[in-house]
Amino acid sequence: MKLLARLQRPKKTRGNILLRYGWKITLLLLLAGAVFAVFLFYGTWAQTFDMKNVGEMPERSTVYDVDGKIYSRLAGANRLKVSLSEVSPFFIATVLAREDTRFYEHKGIDWRGVLRALSRDVVSMSAKEGASSLTMQLARNSLPLGGRTFSRKLLEAMVALRIEREFTKQQILELYVNRIYFGSGCYGVETASQAYFGKNASKLNLSEAALLAGLIRSPNRFSPLKNPGGAAIQRDAVLDRMVALKKITPAQAGQAKRAKVVTHPKRMPQIQENYAMDAVQRALSLILTQDQMDDGGLSIYTTLDPSVQNNAQDALETQLTKIERQSNFHHPTKADYKPPENGEGDAAMPYLEGAVVLIDNASGGIRALVGGRDYAQSKFNRAMAPANRQVGSAFKPFVYTIAFSHGLLPGAAISDDPIRAGEIEGAGSWSPANSDGTYGGVEPCSYGLIHSRNTMSVRVGQFAGLDAVQKVANDLGIAQSIPHGPAIYIGSFETNLKDLTAAYSVFPNAGVRKQAYVIERIDDQQHKPIYLAAHITSPGLEPGAAWMTSQLMEDVLTKGTAASARSSGFKLPAAGKTGTTNDYKDAWFVGYTSTLTCGVWVGFDQPTTIVPHGYGAALALPVWTQVMNKASRHYPAEELQPTMPIQRATVCSISNQLATTGCMSAGSAYDIDLPVSKIPTAACQVHGGSQWPFAQQFQNVPSKAGDFPSRMFRSFRRLFGGR
Repeated sequence: MKLLARLQRPKKTRGNILLRYGWKITLLLLLAGAVFAVFLFYGTWAQTFDMKNVGEMPERSTVYDVDGKIYSRLAGANRLKVSLSEVSPFFIATVLAREDTRFYEHKGIDWRGVLRALSRDVVSMSAKEGASSLTMQLARNSLPLGGRTFSRKLLEAMVALRIEREFTKQQILELYVNRIYFGSGCYGVETASQAYFGKNASKLNLSEAALLAGLIRSPNRFSPLKNPGGAAIQRDAVLDRMVALKKITPAQAGQAKRAKVVTHPKRMPQIQENYAMDAVQRALSLILTQDQMDDGGLSIYTTLDPSVQNNAQDALETQLTKIERQSNFHHPTKADYKPPENGEGDAAMPYLEGAVVLIDNASGGIRALVGGRDYAQSKFNRAMAPANRQVGSAFKPFVYTIAFSHGLLPGAAISDDPIRAGEIEGAGSWSPANSDGTYGGVEPCSYGLIHSRNTMSVRVGQFAGLDAVQKVANDLGIAQSIPHGPAIYIGSFETNLKDLTAAYSVFPNAGVRKQAYVIERIDDQQHKPIYLAAHITSPGLEPGAAWMTSQLMEDVLTKGTAASARSSGFKLPAAGKTGTTNDYKDAWFVGYTSTLTCGVWVGFDQPTTIVPHGYGAALALPVWTQVMNKASRHYPAEELQPTMPIQRATVCSISNQLATTGCMSAGSAYDIDLPVSKIPTAACQVHGGSQWPFAQQFQNVPSKAGDFPSRMFRSFRRLFGGR
């Protein structure tokens, strides 16, 4: 019966098998195709990302001062990149135990971790579970992969495979520890180690390393600065994981757990926001591309001296506050100023402002630059502002130097009487007055500079020549555009303090112009130089003429318009010139020692009279003397010496030639030390019967020696006999 039953059963055919299992096979094929399509889609998508971005991570560029000390950092990610060899082995071990125990075994995807995360996410219908692999975390933190979605997890996995092909395991780990965020604004293990423990990442102990590793998943929540208890819990969890993995012993873990969470944060250099850094930023914008600026990680070595910078800022504020307290000051004061509620600051400050610039004579490096009283209230940099101010009498030394280079000598007779209509070429009826309203008749040429006489200076400018004066002003970079008119002889044009101070440095440099600069060198992230200062020098003024003018500017500080410097206690060997503009709207003083040139400007953003009779000597000079006195501690001032051969000569003040017996008997001769190249080659003929034409150029210059007051020649001897 059984045999018969078996014989009667229908035989299984291939068709029956396909009918029974075909739908299963089809389903498997469809699933395989779908998986393949997903991998193909996300694999293709992963190929669109540039792997260079994985290794490029922004960090703050560091700005160094003249001594190579950190001065500031530029805005950007607060990150200090280090090599893996500069990271404590404890931290490497703790971070792998915490984040990726199979890091050295997988090829970018820890499949067990991914499946675990996906299953938990499906159950919870959310994306709560982390994606596990350290390489995937690096992908997520390095590239714009999207939000926390299932799609992003798949893309991360595909990108991680690419990263593993492009980089070694050591490179991946190094990129990870430098890129990861540790809370409190710290990116990278080096920054975090310094911020939390005041030490380099190479010196982290086991407890500290475990604490940092415990921050990675929730850095802000468990920051040891804000939540030391929570940080300790996370640290202990990392240590327990290491014990489970047999990376450390229970005894080691216990000892590390007993360590108190005590932070010793190292004060990280902050981003300085001041006028000097504004100058650095301006210079960088001319040197670097925007991409170089954005990538950061640069080492920027500047010429700035923080001590000089701070002293200049303090000196300016002290003096301007003192001016505001004067009984004749009738303007709003800084103390009474209330910033706008929007915090942006006024475009122009209503209170008295000022600026200071110091330049190293030997190099042209800017040691300090102060562009105002309060950078927080006003970002407008008055030391470098394109909206320039009239320079006034501070320009006169250049006019005299050009005249000296053309043959004029300091003792030549020049009239201080009012300028007559038609006397000055191209001036018409223009007749500028002296600032004190007085006129002194015939005086030595030197008197005009030492006492800043406008009428004498215009006549000296006439001798120098308008074209020559304009050319030198342009060549020295004093101003972008110099008007073509005789008013420039007394500074009736505009410039800024930085350019004027840089131009003045030609005097202590024997007429050589050294371009002012603030950035000495820039190194890239690999510490290789990408920029070096050019140290550009060029002829500026004739050396002998520049030295003659410098001698007169020394007298400005002893018996001229700036004589108050000596009476107030300034004893350094120095030279300089005051400057005051019409209606006392601008006060200047620019001067130098053998090592530094310093310029000071005082005025209002909207030009107005500061105080009645507010000369540069009263308003700007006190800032200069205070700054230079303190700077001399680090930049000693020596006697200003000529750099060319000097020889004594006896010269006739009327003819501007070598004196003869007639000059001496008439009392018109004086002795003076001159550069050999500036000693006249011809002898005076005035007393021999024919008057040299030079003496006829100026009003009230007598044609006969006997008519010239003998007291004037005695003053010549007093002024120049000992020089």
